[in-house]
Amino acid sequence: MRFRQVHLDFHTSEAISGIGSNFSKKQFQDMLKLGHVDSITVFSKCHHGWAYHPSEANDIHPHLSFDLLQAQIEAAHEIGVKTPVYLSAGLDEKLAWKHPEWLMRRSNQQTTWVADFQTAGYHQFCMNTPYLDILVSQIEEVVTRYDADGIFLDIVGIRECYCHHCLRSAKERGIDPNDKAAMRPLWEDTYAIYTSRTNEAVHKHKPGLPVFHNGGHIPQGRRDLAARNTHLELESLPTGGWGYDHFPLSARYAQGLGMPLLGMTGKFHTSWGEFGGFKHPNALRYETALSLANGARCSIGDQLHPDGIADETTYRLIGEAYREVEAKESWCKDTDNIADVALLTVEAAGFVKEGETRCPKPDQGAVRMLLEGHFLFDVVDLESDWSGYKVLILPDRIRIGGALESKLTAFLGQGGRLLATGTSGLRTDGDGFALDFGARWIGTNPFRPDYWVPDHASSGSSLSPGTAYVMYEEGQQIEAEGGTVLGRRENSYFNRDVLHFCSHKHAPNAKQPGGPGMIEGPDGIYIAWDVFEDYAEKGSLFLRETVAYALDRLLEGRKSLSTSLPAQGITTIQAQPDDNRWVNHLLYASPVRRGQSVEIIEDIVPLYDVNVSVRTAGDVRRVYLAPQMTELDFTVREGVVRYTVPKLECHQMIVLEY
Repeated sequence: MRFRQVHLDFHTSEAISGIGSNFSKKQFQDMLKLGHVDSITVFSKCHHGWAYHPSEANDIHPHLSFDLLQAQIEAAHEIGVKTPVYLSAGLDEKLAWKHPEWLMRRSNQQTTWVADFQTAGYHQFCMNTPYLDILVSQIEEVVTRYDADGIFLDIVGIRECYCHHCLRSAKERGIDPNDKAAMRPLWEDTYAIYTSRTNEAVHKHKPGLPVFHNGGHIPQGRRDLAARNTHLELESLPTGGWGYDHFPLSARYAQGLGMPLLGMTGKFHTSWGEFGGFKHPNALRYETALSLANGARCSIGDQLHPDGIADETTYRLIGEAYREVEAKESWCKDTDNIADVALLTVEAAGFVKEGETRCPKPDQGAVRMLLEGHFLFDVVDLESDWSGYKVLILPDRIRIGGALESKLTAFLGQGGRLLATGTSGLRTDGDGFALDFGARWIGTNPFRPDYWVPDHASSGSSLSPGTAYVMYEEGQQIEAEGGTVLGRRENSYFNRDVLHFCSHKHAPNAKQPGGPGMIEGPDGIYIAWDVFEDYAEKGSLFLRETVAYALDRLLEGRKSLSTSLPAQGITTIQAQPDDNRWVNHLLYASPVRRGQSVEIIEDIVPLYDVNVSVRTAGDVRRVYLAPQMTELDFTVREGVVRYTVPKLECHQMIVLEY
């Protein structure tokens, strides 16, 4: 898999003429060179349904007079650039007019995607219809006629559908369509048949050709779905609705699956389809560096103008990031992440609430805390090997039973410790704790909000022992049973209602003990609130400091990395065992909000004299900056390597060579 890819959208309406009329092989090649691009995904079929080449399985765009796909492939291959080929799988607006009976439908029989005439847009097809036969023939045509370096199929996944075909299938199976749980196996089967047939359409002609089925997110805990791809592309445009927390959360899970990995962002100020929108160059520098730091290679989304001219400003922008990536590639190949902490996400454990997508709040808050606290971590599922981790986090709502209980018992048996919050750690049947935190569960606390009063704080923490901090999310009442109490709860005077209210928001703490708020027992530490969801919603600093105190206590001086990097910085360690080295990645940029909801990166403020301590198992003989090859002074004492990075500007790699 190449490091410097572009995903070139070309969703082009039939209402626009002169399609590809100004395409020039030289201009296309010049832009790829300007952008330092080594792979570009080009289009066979767009969301509008048109083909960009002569086709028997589809219809060529009515205003395209030549084989644009072949011209792009030839131009790219001539200069050593690979060309995966894109087909819109889930959307085909041209065909939607001919076969509306094949469209996906909600339970109220509305079609999906477009909401009304004012918003306009696409309609999604159900794969449990004859549409799948047409899609398969389109894929086979591309694979047999063109020198594609891969196939990218878009807008797919397990979908809820109540079209007539799905209702007929439900009737044949004896399924009540009103029972969503009973319908789910049908939808799972529909997606399984789709992936099987489309993969076969590729591999029976070109065995091993890369194929990726894009649904905008890699579902955690569903390795069976990931395995239907040859590699993973993590679509995660920070400004396009994914946010800056999504990619680290997704990548820290995906790297552990052992598949080739690609991080996909975009050049747009907002998201896909934005003509004339551009990120600041520093944003792309940071986002591509974030991919490298998480064991992924890079892809940047662009959209070609209908006339076929690649935009020079875009490729100059991309080139500023990819010139740096090109220099760093040697230290980013074949890597394994080093981690002390495992995060079993709400998504991976199967406790996602109805309507939650991509990044449940507890997972989002947990990842944000771990990043800001500079903990080395992985995101894991129930199939992961947990034996190498020192601490496992169960965020907010992971109840215990069955296979999870057995796996936790094994983890604890080999010396692991747990951090659980909220209802995590409670039995699935509601009968108290399944784990020994030295406490007994009483029930959900009726006061909301209530207050957390810590007894301790670690050095440098902003936590003030004895201070009452407001906790907005739901809390649990517990009492100590042999555990070490690390802080207490205090309830408010009353919950706010028409007869009981005080001041503008909520009542103050009544200064009466309400039982433990954080407690430590043989299995680990329990915090009696949904602290991770609270942090995702409110971002109160004391929440992060509370979790950091708990993790530091559980790690007991076994933390693999410590650094003076500010909270907004990110650090990882990627091991390259074949080269006998660890690569410490340091990143620093500060997203700011512009407009109503867009986070952007513009200014990169350099940091100086960043101190790092790394605990290693091997004998480090050399420490240097990459790709600059500048030697760093370092000391080693009791297995801890210490060094100082003179200057960090966006991204710096420090190589520890054994």
